[in-house]
Amino acid sequence: MHFLSIIWDPNIEIFRIGNFSVRYYSLMFVIAFVVGLQIMKKIYKNENVSLEKLDPLFVYTVIATLVGARLGHFLFYDFEFLVKHPLEVLLPFRLNPFEFTGYQGLASHGAAIGIIIAMVLYSKKVLHKPVLWILDRVVIPVAFGGIFVRIGNLINSEIIGKPTNSDFGFIFKQLGEDFPRHPTQLYEAFGYLITFLILWFVYWKTDKKDKLGYIFGLFMVFLWSVRFIVEFFKEAQVGERAGWELNTGQLLSIPLILSGFYFMFLFKPKKLV
Repeated sequence: MHFLSIIWDPNIEIFRIGNFSVRYYSLMFVIAFVVGLQIMKKIYKNENVSLEKLDPLFVYTVIATLVGARLGHFLFYDFEFLVKHPLEVLLPFRLNPFEFTGYQGLASHGAAIGIIIAMVLYSKKVLHKPVLWILDRVVIPVAFGGIFVRIGNLINSEIIGKPTNSDFGFIFKQLGEDFPRHPTQLYEAFGYLITFLILWFVYWKTDKKDKLGYIFGLFMVFLWSVRFIVEFFKEAQVGERAGWELNTGQLLSIPLILSGFYFMFLFKPKKLV
């Protein structure tokens, strides 16, 4: 008997028609994007930025997140599949035999790179403000969206934690297991919630939003530190070694954390236009 454990066996699909299905994981992404848009709407109103510029921001962010996260997963964790099946990496279905799969296999580091590139383009083509201005603000809904992505991972019983070797934890019945694991998806979601609340407070209650790059740097430090710490409790991902060594996710997080400190304390913008 595991008195402190939770038997986890949710239905991952909302509905299915033939080979096409809509999953709760996809719903979590939709919620993240929709709520994120409302957060940015509030920020744009506060900054007297035209709300007409919100729709392009939404499009840039959605495309950058999905494409960046998808490519990042295979570049960092499964490069061989990218080489052998490049179309299946970019398309939301398997070709032979045909089956709608959605975008399974997404890397947050890839999404981060994709969003930064997209914000460079958006700031130049649409917003006409320094790229750090939009990065300082868009990271607030990004941190909030990360909560729902990790909840989606929990529903899918993926990115699982290591066994707790105790009664505490989640028993993932979808994986055919009968022992508790660390619910690392919830650990990370909670860390992202704290990150969001800190960013929200700093934006609305301090003058740090007027210092280009500060909130972006704060986001980089907190979010990737959460990722770095939680990785110690996760099972090794595709092609990685098990154990307590630093894994790919942690190695990728270190330069992002350091860049955050740079933007918080060392970066001095040359101009504000």
